[in-house]
Amino acid sequence: MSKFDRYILSQCFSVYGFFTLVFVLLVWINRAVILFDELIGDGHSAWVFLEFSSLALPSVFAAVLPLSSFAATLYVTNRLSNESELAVMQATGFSPWRLARPFAYFGLLSALFLAVFTLFLAPLAGQKQTYRETELSSDLAAKLLKDGVFQHPADGVTLYIREILATGELKDTYISDRRDPKQSVTHTASTGYLLRQGDRNIVVLSDGQTQNYEKETETLSITQFADWTYDLGSDIFDNAPTKFAISKVPTSTILLTPKLAQQISNRPPAFVNEELHKRLHGPVLAFTTALVGFGAIFVAGFSRFGVGRYILFGIFVLVLMKMIESAVTGPTRTIYELWPLIYAPSIFGLACVCMMLLWTQRSRKIAPPIAETGAAS
Repeated sequence: MSKFDRYILSQCFSVYGFFTLVFVLLVWINRAVILFDELIGDGHSAWVFLEFSSLALPSVFAAVLPLSSFAATLYVTNRLSNESELAVMQATGFSPWRLARPFAYFGLLSALFLAVFTLFLAPLAGQKQTYRETELSSDLAAKLLKDGVFQHPADGVTLYIREILATGELKDTYISDRRDPKQSVTHTASTGYLLRQGDRNIVVLSDGQTQNYEKETETLSITQFADWTYDLGSDIFDNAPTKFAISKVPTSTILLTPKLAQQISNRPPAFVNEELHKRLHGPVLAFTTALVGFGAIFVAGFSRFGVGRYILFGIFVLVLMKMIESAVTGPTRTIYELWPLIYAPSIFGLACVCMMLLWTQRSRKIAPPIAETGAAS
């Protein structure tokens, strides 16, 4: 690798880190606000919020790294053009393809960096998040102890607590159990406690009454009690994940045992195959966006009107790539044989880069005769 290539790489990576930090913070803060509202609103601690926020970071990195590659090469190429460094290198005989080589190196390194997130870290973090959500769903204090709200912890069960004291005592508790199709049971009590005994969920009620309505005979019986223990059952909070979203299934499972991945995610073969190639396409996309950023500014050359419109052109190419990605997602998820279309956005982007470099090479060849004609006149 020449000194010129190392110089360009150092410039790109310094800017790449800055743009990655900015984009990650923007996306992560947006997601963190939603997580904060959900977790803190459900009674979880700030530590749980930080844990879930950190688990969201790998997917955030996977989403923003292609954009960071584009922004880094765009910025560096624009600076090199403004400082006439590109013009000097072209004057020494560097072709557009030779000038694109260090940016291609940068795109490859960015692709390898992104592959770590798309293939390993993001699915692993998503799976860990699912397990933690399951654990938290079994936390009675976080899930049920909400005062002033009618809640439905299971089908046919309604729970209402007017007030929760700091000691954990429940004031004015209402429980309606309609899980038995033959009868409906309603418990009301002035005080109560919610306990966990093994795998059972127990409600201890004091000073209340039980109303038992038999649907077949249409009879209602009322029982007054001083103390009453009511078993909500073991499955009311049983939310162990038997299925995972396909985005949270490890890449090794999808690649080596696709049938198992189909069972875990409950998705057809085409959908699972689309997820695998989408993860493989992520690094390719980062490589492509890096070259698009270079080509969009390099094709501008020297312009009295600035490079603003060429920056917009590069962004327009990215928008077209995103539109192509959205257009092929539906067909590739339903028809297995169409998986090559997943790589269409990157193929389109690389084709645009080749056309831009060919255009600059052609312009460079045409320029000398024009200059000689001007001198002769």
